[in-house]
Amino acid sequence: MKKNKETKFIFITGGVTSSLGKGIVGASLGVILKSKGLKVTLQKFDPYLNVDPGTMNPYQHGEVFVTEDGCETDLDLGHYERFIDENLSRINNITSGMIYSEVLAKERRGDYLGNTVQIIPHVTNEIKNHIVAATKQNDFDVIITEIGGTIGDIESLPFLEAIRQFQFENKENCIHIHLTLVPYLNSSGEFKTKPTQHSVKELRAIGIQTDVIVCRSSKIFPQEIKQKIALFCDVKTDDVIMCPDAKSIYEVPIYLKNEAIDTVVLQKLGLSQSNSNLVEWENYINIIYQKNKPEVNIGLVGKYTALSDSYLSVTEALKHAAAANKCDCKITWINSETLHQSDGSKKLDECDSILIPGGFGDRGITGKLIAAQYARETNIPYLGLCLGMHIAAIEFARNILNLEDAHSTEFNPNCNDPIIDFLPNQKQLSEMGGTMRLGAYPCVIEQNSKLFSIYKQKEISERHRHRYEFNNAYKALFEDNGIKFSGNSPDGKLVEVIELTDHPWFIACQFHPEFKSRPYKAHPLFFDFIKQTLKLTSS
Repeated sequence: MKKNKETKFIFITGGVTSSLGKGIVGASLGVILKSKGLKVTLQKFDPYLNVDPGTMNPYQHGEVFVTEDGCETDLDLGHYERFIDENLSRINNITSGMIYSEVLAKERRGDYLGNTVQIIPHVTNEIKNHIVAATKQNDFDVIITEIGGTIGDIESLPFLEAIRQFQFENKENCIHIHLTLVPYLNSSGEFKTKPTQHSVKELRAIGIQTDVIVCRSSKIFPQEIKQKIALFCDVKTDDVIMCPDAKSIYEVPIYLKNEAIDTVVLQKLGLSQSNSNLVEWENYINIIYQKNKPEVNIGLVGKYTALSDSYLSVTEALKHAAAANKCDCKITWINSETLHQSDGSKKLDECDSILIPGGFGDRGITGKLIAAQYARETNIPYLGLCLGMHIAAIEFARNILNLEDAHSTEFNPNCNDPIIDFLPNQKQLSEMGGTMRLGAYPCVIEQNSKLFSIYKQKEISERHRHRYEFNNAYKALFEDNGIKFSGNSPDGKLVEVIELTDHPWFIACQFHPEFKSRPYKAHPLFFDFIKQTLKLTSS
C-alpha cells in the first residue's frame, strides 16, 4: 500500500453564498480524474453538530442518503456515488458532531493525559485523522474533500484550520479549490467579481491560499472577467474555471473538462497527464436532450413535496430510468396531506403511474392510502419504497381483506390488526438516531415472480433504512388473496418485496433501490417501472 504522503488531497470550499454546488463540482472532478485511470474517492465534512443527518427534517437538509455499511449521510454522498460509480462508507461523511463526540470520549478515557482539551490541537488533529482515514482502507490516488458551509461561518472554522495545517504539512500533495459566485447584474449589464475577491480575502485571513477558483455564474462570462479574478486573487488566468448554469447536473463534468480543470489540477499535484474518456457521460447527455421523445407522467406522492431534495435519490433514479428507456419523465408532485377521498382521483387521473417513497410519521398517511388504492384499482403501475410498501399492505388489508382497523403500529400502536409492526430487536430502543435497520442486506427472490424477471437473479443486495416490518402473522391471509411475497430475507423471517399477482405492475419493497441507481446504469426496478409505464401509455 502507498504511504499516506503519496496520496494527493484536494480540498473544496465555498464562498459568497450557500448551495453553489460544491458537491457537484467535487463529484464532477472525481469523474474526470477517474476517467484518466486514477483511483478517486470523495469526502464530505459537515460543520453541523448533529452526529449525522438521520434525525433531521428533510425540509432543513434534504434527503438522508444511506451507504452500504449503514451510515446515514448528507445527500452529497449520493451525488458522489452516482457520479464516480463507487460505493462509499461512513469514513466519507464526517460532521462536527462526530468529531466532538470522539474528542470528548477520548477526554473521558484520559487519552489526553490530563491536558486541557482545546479546539487546537485536539479537535483539528481529530479532523486531520479523518482526512487520511480513507487511505488506510484503500490505495487511493486522489481524495477530494468538500468542506460544508460557506467561508465566514463560525461552525466551519475548525475544519478550515485543520485543512490549513494539513496543507502546510503536506505542501507537495495538496491543493485548494474555492467555489464562488460571479453574479450578473441585469440593471448594469455587468458581471461582478467583488464577491469572489472578498471570499478569497477571507480565506487568506485564516492562512489559506486558493490554488484554483471555480466560478458559478448564470451564463458564460468573457475572458476579461477571468483575468480580473486572477489578478486580484493571485492565481493564473488558467486557474480560474468558469462553471455556468447547466440544464442538467450531469453536464457539469463536460463543462469542467472543456475548461481544462483536469490539466490544471494534475499539473499542480504533480501527476502525469493522460487522456480521459467521458463517452458514457456524453451519450447520457445526448439522450436526455434528445427531442420528440415519448413522455411518462409519474405521480410522486409524499409529504415533503415542497422541496424536491427531500426525495433526491428517487427523482434521480426516475431520470436515469427514463433515459435508459429513451423517454422523458415528468414528475407530478402530490402532497399526500392534501389528497382526499372526495377529490383524490382528480389529482391522480393525470398520472400514468404512482410512486410512494419512504418516510416517517403519520402525517399524510391517509392521502398515501388513497393513492395506493387508486393505482391498484385502475391497474396503473405502482412502486412503493419502504413506507410505500407499508402503505400498499395496509390498503390491501383494509379494502380486500376487510380488516378495517389494519394499520402500522408506527401510526396506531393499539390497532386491532398490526399489519406492520416493530422489528423484533427494535421494541426496547429508546434512542432514535442510528438505531434502525440500516445499510445493505441480502434478499432472496422467488423465481416465479415479476421481481425475478426484473432482477434476473436469485439473490440481490439492497440498502435499508427502517425499523418497522410486515407482520408475518398475516402472511398466509395475504397470500390466499393475491399477494406474492416475492422477496424475503435469506432466513425467511423478513418480508422484503410484495407484488400483486393480478395487476400489470404493482411492486412494493422494504428497501431503498434509489440509492444504487447511476446515470447510465439505471436501477433494474426503476427501469422496469418506467418501461411498463411507457408501455401502458403507448397502448
